[in-house]
Amino acid sequence: MSLPTDRPLGIAMIGYAFMGRAHSQAWRTVGAAFDVPRTARRVVVGRDESAVADAASRLGWEEHATDWREVIAREDIDIVDICTPGFLHAEIAIAALEAGKHVLCEKPLANDTAEAEAMVTAARAARQRGQIAALGFTYRRVPALALAKQFVDTGKLGRIRQVRAAYFQDWLVDENAGMSWRLRQETAGSGALGDIGSHAVDQIQHLTGQKATAVRGRLATLVPQRPGADGLEEVTVDDAAWATLELEDGALASVEVSRMATGAKNQLTIELYGTDGALRFDLENPNELWFLDATSPIAEQGFTRVLVTEPEHPYLEAWWPQGHVLGWENAFTNQARDLLVAIRDGEVAPYAPDFADGLALQRVLDAIIASDAADGATVTL
Repeated sequence: MSLPTDRPLGIAMIGYAFMGRAHSQAWRTVGAAFDVPRTARRVVVGRDESAVADAASRLGWEEHATDWREVIAREDIDIVDICTPGFLHAEIAIAALEAGKHVLCEKPLANDTAEAEAMVTAARAARQRGQIAALGFTYRRVPALALAKQFVDTGKLGRIRQVRAAYFQDWLVDENAGMSWRLRQETAGSGALGDIGSHAVDQIQHLTGQKATAVRGRLATLVPQRPGADGLEEVTVDDAAWATLELEDGALASVEVSRMATGAKNQLTIELYGTDGALRFDLENPNELWFLDATSPIAEQGFTRVLVTEPEHPYLEAWWPQGHVLGWENAFTNQARDLLVAIRDGEVAPYAPDFADGLALQRVLDAIIASDAADGATVTL
C-alpha cells in the first residue's frame, strides 16, 4: 500500500475523551519532532454532535462527524485511530481494515478473546494488502523503557530470572466516586486487570522477550457498589488484581495492579533481575532508569541512575537538548512516529505491537481471570 503522492496522509480519530486528547497532541506534534510523512488531522468522530464539534475545535481537527462508518469510507482517510472504550474496538477496527485503512487501536485490543481473534483475522488479510494494524501500548515508546529493552537485548542483564511489575493508581479510593463505563463489564471487559494490568503484562513479555506459559491469579472488587444516575449500581469488574507468570525461558514474574492504591497517581514500576545485572523503572519518574552491573567488583556495585535525556537514547534525537526532560504525552508522539515510519518503510521498519500481540496478551488476561474463578489454580497457556 503506497503513500499518496498528492496530499498528506489523512487521519480520522474515533473518540475524543482522555485518549483522544493524548492522540490529538501526538498527531499535532509528530511532524515537528520527526522526519515522517506529512499528515492531516481530517476528522474526529463522536456520538454527540455538540460535544464532538467542540472537541474538533479544541483539539485541532479540520472536521467533526457522528457516523464513523461514513468517515472510514472516505478516500481522503488513510489512518483510522481508535480511541473508544474497548467494547467498540472490534467492530470499528475490522470495518476500517476492510475499507483499506491503516489502523491504530488503543489497548487492550478487545473485550474478549473471540473479538480479538476476529480482529487478528482481519489484520492478517489487510497485511497482504500492505496495511498496518497497530496496537497502542504506548509505554513501549517511553525512552527509558525503550533503553531498558536495549539493555536486555544486548545482554547487560545476562539471563533474566525474575521480574516484578506493579501498576498502582488511586482514582477510585473514594467509595463515593461515581459509576463510569470503566466499571461495567459489558463496556470495559475487565477492570484494573485489563485497563492497567495489560500494560504490566505487556512490559513483562516485551522487555524479557519471553511469553507467559502458565499463570495464577486473583481478582478483587474492593468497592462493590458505586453511585449512578439511578442510585447505587453494581460494579461488575475488578478494582485490583494479582498474578504470577511462568515465562517460556524459565523466568518468573509477578504482577500487582490496583486503582485503589492510596497516594499512587500513575505508578507503573518495573524491576528486572538477571544473572549479570538488574533494572528498575518508575513511571512517576519517567526520565530515569536505574541499572546495576553485577559483573563489577562487589565493592563497586550499586544501582546507577541513568537520566534518559541524551541524543544517544531512544527517540531523544528529535527532542530537546540533553537534560531537558520529556513528559507522559511525548510517548504518544513517539508512537505516532513509529507508525508513520512503518507506513512509509514497510517491512524495513515493522510496527509492534500489532493485533496478533494483542490477542496473545488477551489470552494471558483471560487465563488470570480463569485462575481466579478456579480459586487461584494454575492455568496453562
